[in-house]
Amino acid sequence: MALRARALYDFRSENPGEISLREHEVLSLCSEQDIEGWLEGVNSRGDRGLFPASYVQVLRAPAAEPPPPARYANLPAAGFEPCPPPEPCPPLPAPFAAAFQPSQGSDDDWDDDWDDSSTVADEPGALGSSYPEYEAAGGGGGPGRYRLSTRSELSLGSRGAGGHQPGHPHPPGGGGGAKSSATVSRNLNRFSTFVKSGGEAFVLGEASGFVKDGDKLCVVLGPRGPEWQENPYPFQCSIEDPTKQTKFKGMKSYIAYKLVPSHTGQQVHRRYKHFDWLYGRLAEKFPVISVPHLPEKQATGRFEEDFISKRRKGLAWWMDHMCSHPVLAQCDAFQHFLTCPSTDEKAWKQGKRKAEKDEMVGANFFLTISVPTGPGAILDLQEVESQVDGFKAFTKKMDESALQLNHTANEFARKQVTGFKKEYQKVGHSFKCLSQAFELDQQAFSAGLNQAIAFTAEAYDAIGDLFADQPRQDLDPVMDLLALYQGHLANFPDIIHVQKGALTKVKESKRHVEEGKMELQKAEGIQERCNIISFATLAEINHFHKIRVRDFKSQMQHFLQQQILFFQKVTQKLEEALHKYDSV
Repeated sequence: MALRARALYDFRSENPGEISLREHEVLSLCSEQDIEGWLEGVNSRGDRGLFPASYVQVLRAPAAEPPPPARYANLPAAGFEPCPPPEPCPPLPAPFAAAFQPSQGSDDDWDDDWDDSSTVADEPGALGSSYPEYEAAGGGGGPGRYRLSTRSELSLGSRGAGGHQPGHPHPPGGGGGAKSSATVSRNLNRFSTFVKSGGEAFVLGEASGFVKDGDKLCVVLGPRGPEWQENPYPFQCSIEDPTKQTKFKGMKSYIAYKLVPSHTGQQVHRRYKHFDWLYGRLAEKFPVISVPHLPEKQATGRFEEDFISKRRKGLAWWMDHMCSHPVLAQCDAFQHFLTCPSTDEKAWKQGKRKAEKDEMVGANFFLTISVPTGPGAILDLQEVESQVDGFKAFTKKMDESALQLNHTANEFARKQVTGFKKEYQKVGHSFKCLSQAFELDQQAFSAGLNQAIAFTAEAYDAIGDLFADQPRQDLDPVMDLLALYQGHLANFPDIIHVQKGALTKVKESKRHVEEGKMELQKAEGIQERCNIISFATLAEINHFHKIRVRDFKSQMQHFLQQQILFFQKVTQKLEEALHKYDSV
């Protein structure tokens, strides 16, 4: 009989790996030992995952035999009621071990056609998560598909004390001796990014899957170190003409954006929820790539012109960064988003389901990374750690500076829109009052002066309007760019955490080798997989710097050009007013 527990309260899962509970529901526990206040088990609906230990009461069988020895060394045997060992739980499903970053949500309601229960495998000719060519051939796979596995190289803590999988022979040379007894420990925090991304499983040698040629992500050695291999067919995509559309006979309204990719020239229309779906898929698939954040949602005022214009500009920046990234630009899900005709609902569903059933996520994602071979193929881990630490300090400082600049620019824009406009118009009003007072003098020779002063008043009114309109031209674009980069800067702590976690495993394996507790071959396997993660991390860091220099150079040039144009307009207004006095 499995160890069981009864739910004391309702619990609703909010994160991947959690399961929901209903009050009085009986669950099967995988272990009575909690992990930082969480237990793992299976609910009455067959879902396996984690839930708060304080929400359940463990059900113990009545005592019939003397208590068995304590199961854990740090728990006293006394007071334990006899209980048969719990039945083993089924293996964790892939999504639990895979990386997952929640979608940012959408301010558009999901339609029924997005929530249907069909899958790509149900559609004739659709490419799902299975490999029919491999199954038909009985193994090996079709052309351009490679079986990659890291399972046979490492002794894991979950494989038994002898360092091998249950039911499997000991690794060659291990023989159950001292060198095969040591294992690289797992992180206790199962909610860490290193674990959820699949980085830990990959480094520990658990990843196994088929990699097609089209799924390979190549890292090359460039002049600045590791870089993502450039997209051989670069393209851009414009976002234009946001229009309000309706459905269900006008009961449902939404904004659709026209996308025109340069490599197809065919326009498609997408709603914000489509962008949001794509972001969720990419954030889940690429744990060591900074997927740009989407513009923020807004619950009210979604159809106001200013909000629509601001969101379109934010989406344009987002699209530019997507198209500029050598990996994201070539991703199947992104290409489907850009090219699937808006009117072909069946094709959209097929591509959507294919992306959602992608097997190259989590630990398997790292199998798709191809790194250089030969000289320089093995990175110096101390140098990598130094570079990553330097970049971590850089991002922290940049984030602080971006926040400061954003606050300053926002405050300055507010002053221009309200304070400066008001002050200049107060000056203009004062000149106007003076002109009106002078008009009481009916002398003909004073008429020219009165008109010149009145014109000066109008010039100051116009200058006030110029100040109010100017932030749209220079400061707003700067703040839009800062918002995009603040999203990138928020991504990098998780990316760095994955690399740091891999490096920690390498250090631990080296220590085991020095102590004679682990074979050198196993430790080298861990280091090789850490090397792959390090290549990808440094490639992403180099891409960030490259695109940062491009963006801020362009934006600062635009800002200064707009400032020059602005002051030229102000100067022109003042010069026009000055010339009015020439004829007085």
